[in-house]
Amino acid sequence: MKKYELRKSVFGGNLHLVTPQRFLINYQHDLNQSQYEAVTSVNGPHLVIAGAGTGKTRTIVYRVAYLVELGVKPQDILLLTFTRKAAQEMLRRAAMLLDSRCESVAGGTFHSFANSILRKYAQLIDYESSFTILDQGDAEDTINLIRTRLRLDTREIRFPRKETLYDIHSKSVNTLTPIHDILAKEYPHYLEIEEEIQNLSSKYEVYKQKHNLMDYDDLLVNLIKLFKKREDIRNLISTKYKYIMVDEYQDTNRIQAEIIRLLAMKPDGTYSNENILVVGDDAQSIYAFRGATIRNILEFPETFPKCEIITLEENYRSTQAILDVANEILNRAKE
Repeated sequence: MKKYELRKSVFGGNLHLVTPQRFLINYQHDLNQSQYEAVTSVNGPHLVIAGAGTGKTRTIVYRVAYLVELGVKPQDILLLTFTRKAAQEMLRRAAMLLDSRCESVAGGTFHSFANSILRKYAQLIDYESSFTILDQGDAEDTINLIRTRLRLDTREIRFPRKETLYDIHSKSVNTLTPIHDILAKEYPHYLEIEEEIQNLSSKYEVYKQKHNLMDYDDLLVNLIKLFKKREDIRNLISTKYKYIMVDEYQDTNRIQAEIIRLLAMKPDGTYSNENILVVGDDAQSIYAFRGATIRNILEFPETFPKCEIITLEENYRSTQAILDVANEILNRAKE
């Protein structure tokens, strides 16, 4: 039986295996020191701060391969990314690096993950498993149908277009912000018809439930609803995925961060699965208009107090002059 050496990470107290003779890939040779730490620190919660050009995708790819080489079953690994294409590309690269086992890792977006769970358990939250998903265009048309039925399009005061109504509703859902606050901040000229907008939003929710429809936001909201209503289901899924990785964490919204928190929590409120690694750049967040919040990265160590922070600082994309300018700008940021 092979003996494995245990050592402590330089970033904290977590132990991980150091078994160069066992691996097909020479991780220490292929990665810089920070990347190597991120790849091999597999136990406990980790926040990897990775700026543009620091090899964060490479790090995730090697971590997938490393976990598989450790003997973790691919189906026990969950990789959540911003797009399905990104997940497929990462797993393809991991498979090329190691072998085809890596392509069996559960990878995709938060929405595709939620869809896969809800297809099994939708009846527990009063939906049929055959629910239809509305894309943005379908959702806007549904809102317009309700708008017409409520005769809001015949008012003397010009009522918002379907695209605007969908944006107001979706932003309220994704940011967990009351519609009143959305209107006051971004659409103050519609505050005088707030009651009608609130009513339309409520009718939209009822219509979807009645006709077994979910829009993209509902996939996330209903997954949380399922997890909170049925702790046994949540615990079953949390136990299934022993290692969770999330890419582009700076572009997640509050609901997505809550999904990660719930996946790690046991019914008694303690954390059962803390083998969660999120990767993101705390200096960029360009999807705030979709509800993304940089607070998810900044508050991750508070959510997971045992969190270790690893920073990828070696840049492989930009010249030093460009980095000097960027760093000087960032040094003046409040956070």
